[in-house]
Amino acid sequence: MSGELNWNDVRELAKRVLEEGGPLLLSDEVRAILRRTAREVAIDANEAEQALRSEPEATALLREMARRIRDGSHRLSRALAQMYRLRERGDLEGARQQMREVLTIEVVPHYRDIAETSLEALDAPDSD
Repeated sequence: MSGELNWNDVRELAKRVLEEGGPLLLSDEVRAILRRTAREVAIDANEAEQALRSEPEATALLREMARRIRDGSHRLSRALAQMYRLRERGDLEGARQQMREVLTIEVVPHYRDIAETSLEALDAPDSD
């Protein structure tokens, strides 16, 4: 994935709309944020465009994006922590399994990349 991810704007939008109950005003800027984020969290471009036609559908799209970012982050964080614990105990197969399990579920490319890189690092010779 090229470029650096910045999900702060979609997180702020989700907080204002989903948590605080504010309206989702479909300005050009909001549409651009939702289009970009849809791509970054593996939501089909056509599905995203369809959702941007109305406030209720766009709100559902925003909810799904926020869920994917939050759930993927939590899933990956837990798996990485467990992977490091298992690796420290010498259980490399158990550590690998943590990342394999993430890869069977995760759809967000950024989180998948981290899991794949972590899995590859377990198989790399020690650089110590």
